Amino acid sequence: MKVVIIGGVAGGATAAARIRRLDENAEIIIFERSGYISYANCGLPYYIGGVIEDKEDLTLQTPEGFYRRFRIKAKVNHEVTDIDAKNKTVSVTDLKTGESFTESYDKLILSPGAKPILPDFYTENERTFTLRTVEDTLKIRAFVEQNQPKTAVVIGGGFIGLEMAENLS
Repeated sequence: MKVVIIGGVAGGATAAARIRRLDENAEIIIFERSGYISYANCGLPYYIGGVIEDKEDLTLQTPEGFYRRFRIKAKVNHEVTDIDAKNKTVSVTDLKTGESFTESYDKLILSPGAKPILPDFYTENERTFTLRTVEDTLKIRAFVEQNQPKTAVVIGGGFIGLEMAENLS
């Protein structure tokens, strides 16, 4: 059985590991759009705040480590651009090279994550950020280190929003 999983991090990586435990012979491939297969979401604000000093401490698993441990292929910086359910294939683009290819599957799991909800009045600029990925985190921390802002507004009162407010203060 060949399983393709769209999206890594908590949902996709967890599903892949569980499938491996249930079927040691399955071929499992994860396609993750970001550069990280698995990271500590709750740690992102703590890296921005300097509590976590080394960005490598955010990474729970690398593609190489995931393969060594579970025999699961994890392709980061790969975006699935189309699903052909009838022919059981996905179209994939390697975001680093621009190369596109098709991958077949027997089973498909969708775990692409969410996008931040932006207010209608949002306009992108160099002082406005969303926090969902490691890449977002690195961008925010670089801004804070370079500009040392005195004030900030955090929109969102979930755990990450509260931890972000705490770490910015």
